[in-house]
Amino acid sequence: CHFIDTIQDKNAAILIPGCGNAYEAQYLLDQGFTNITLLDISETAVTLIKERFAGEEGIKVLNQDFFTHYTKYDFILEQTFFCALNPSLRKRYVEHMYELLSPKGVLAGLLFDTFFEKDGPPFGGDEEEYMSLFSEKFDNVDFKATTLSIPQRMGTELFFSVSNIKSAI
Repeated sequence: CHFIDTIQDKNAAILIPGCGNAYEAQYLLDQGFTNITLLDISETAVTLIKERFAGEEGIKVLNQDFFTHYTKYDFILEQTFFCALNPSLRKRYVEHMYELLSPKGVLAGLLFDTFFEKDGPPFGGDEEEYMSLFSEKFDNVDFKATTLSIPQRMGTELFFSVSNIKSAI
């Protein structure tokens, strides 16, 4: 929510991929945003989200594979989608995010800064791995430890922002 509060343009095109329960979408609507796209491959999740946001202006819900989606966005919010993907898809994820972002677009959100004992999902990682991945496509890659995690994840997440503009965060 803190990153969302920095976005001035309430008409900015915003994507939440692998949106799951889409809690961030309600916050965006409450803040007056008018161009929100929620994307999930799960038909069940999409049905529930469509019911929850029925009649709401400014929000579109798509039942689609992220990797076959090709609309441009000003902001893409990452919240648990990256960690749900098999690590073998991470390079493809970064490349596709690059394709989806408008020239001054920003991808931001939370990534795990930990490795898990079990096979995922969720799949973990660390800043060094993420920096290597994202810096292949993006000029401005920034990671910061966050104190804004939910209690169960405190100390195990990084806030990140990537773009091809300077000072995204």
